[in-house]
Amino acid sequence: GVWFDKKINENPIVGFGHRRLAIIDLSEAALQPMSLPNEKLSIVFNGEIYNHAELRQELETLGHRNWVTDHSDTEVILHAFEEWGIDCLQRFRGMFAIALWDNTKKELWLIRDRVGIKPLYYALDDRGVVFASEIKAILADPARKRSVNEEALFHYLSFLTTPAPMTLFDGIKKITAGTWTRISANGDVKTERWWDAWDNIELDPESTDTDVTANILSQLETAINYRKVSDVPIGVFLSGGVDSSINVALFSKSEKQPIKTFSIGYTSDQRSIADELPYARIIAEQINTDHHEYLISQNDLLGFLPEMIRYQDEPIGDPVCVPLYFVSKLARDNGVIVCQVGEGADELFWGYPSWKIFLNLEHANSWPVPRFIKKLGVKTLTAIGLGSRLYTEFLRRASQGLPIFWGGAEAFPENAKWDILSPRLKEKFTGRSSWEVIAPIRKRFEEKAPNRSPLNWMSYLDLNLRLPELLLMRVDKMSMATSIEARAPFLDHHFIKYALSISPKLKTQGGELKHIFKKAVRGLIPDQVIDRKKQGFAVPIDDWVNDKLGTTAEKTLTDFCDATDFFDPKGVERILASGNARQIWYLLNFALWWNEFIRD
Repeated sequence: GVWFDKKINENPIVGFGHRRLAIIDLSEAALQPMSLPNEKLSIVFNGEIYNHAELRQELETLGHRNWVTDHSDTEVILHAFEEWGIDCLQRFRGMFAIALWDNTKKELWLIRDRVGIKPLYYALDDRGVVFASEIKAILADPARKRSVNEEALFHYLSFLTTPAPMTLFDGIKKITAGTWTRISANGDVKTERWWDAWDNIELDPESTDTDVTANILSQLETAINYRKVSDVPIGVFLSGGVDSSINVALFSKSEKQPIKTFSIGYTSDQRSIADELPYARIIAEQINTDHHEYLISQNDLLGFLPEMIRYQDEPIGDPVCVPLYFVSKLARDNGVIVCQVGEGADELFWGYPSWKIFLNLEHANSWPVPRFIKKLGVKTLTAIGLGSRLYTEFLRRASQGLPIFWGGAEAFPENAKWDILSPRLKEKFTGRSSWEVIAPIRKRFEEKAPNRSPLNWMSYLDLNLRLPELLLMRVDKMSMATSIEARAPFLDHHFIKYALSISPKLKTQGGELKHIFKKAVRGLIPDQVIDRKKQGFAVPIDDWVNDKLGTTAEKTLTDFCDATDFFDPKGVERILASGNARQIWYLLNFALWWNEFIRD
């Protein structure tokens, strides 16, 4: 649908367009763009408000009667904004990217949900503002100049993704998770954070294990049940890990028919990763799901690369994009339109093996060792040729009084990043580091967190950076590419609030990753799934880079270096020679993106 406001001298000053994946209220009355009958408010909206039925009832008691849809959550947003203004966001339980035009005040609101499950982009210049849920829609403007945001590239090399509010396109921004931007017709712009993970959290250090595990299950089951709200078929992505398995178990609890589950494996023997399909089959058999699998080949990957780059909009340097696309396609091909996913549990419950190492490093960093000794250690290591090693980077951070943990996914540490940048960019970014992205997050953490423990810092940083701009971005881009809506019950804001209230000591008890969460789910899923070694959504990237993908990467990166001056060709050669598959993939993603979107 398309809508224009024509109230000012018959010349529209705002227009909305929308292409719908219908999930709730499939009627034509629920199509977007949508306006209130009095035309005071108009909206385009992507996502779901899971508690829309409850909000509608509350609004009706406050006098809202002129509904035009049977049960559209979009219409609930309009009435909620009319009743409560921007504070209505605090009442929403859901995921959303919202553009709302207030015709009375002549203001455009661009709003992103609490944890950034749904992306929202915009470009503001002297011609006005254009916004979209995909950058490709903004690029459809033939006057839009395409060039690289080099500052964003500098940070991409650290975080595998571009931190909000930047994108890799110069002049195009994205709304930061948990914030809104208000743009007035007179050109005034205001951005404000409307939600923070530490808002209104009361720590619960006294509860017993039994109380905590019961509360975890109760809160999670409520979150999962809210995400069943749908007028189309729903399934679950099943990796065979703890998170997706308990997702399936709790989802199936009240279902009369077997739910559909979807898993991904790989053809031939991939030496770099373990096969997770046997664990997924154990869960599917125990819970009696309608289970589906697909095996990805290296040819699937190579054929998909051009599409992947287009779907991503900007580089997402995580090879998990590949299996996410194919598992989403598998679901859609089998009649499912909505799927529940397991993102968020590891960040809330100390679920990553690397986090155990970081936690020990953070504790060591708190020892009363003078900074000058740490700085001397950095100088010594650099002098003997070890300046680009990871441990040297960690020591450098400690010597500057910074936390060791800069996020659960680092592409190139600061000291290694300089080996890749071209001389021009080295000069441009002299004296700078990607800490400047993390610094405002750290400031909020120190101001808001009732317990500033190292583990709470790790959870908070990833909730603000890695999750919204990498993990959730890859899920949204790849699932929506196949017209699948992905829902993340572990990132329900009530569940987040409870998880952060749990004592870090309880989460790390006995040194077991995800200790309290595993205790909560034991008995609902098999012990062999709970006690298996953590793998994550693995991709055999090492095997692929040692085969056909490596040949593609070498040619693509060599040609890219010949055509541009972003990277030092010798630095790229060293990465290629090292065989570091993941770092090669990060650089390849950027080169392919440049070829697709920027190259003349």
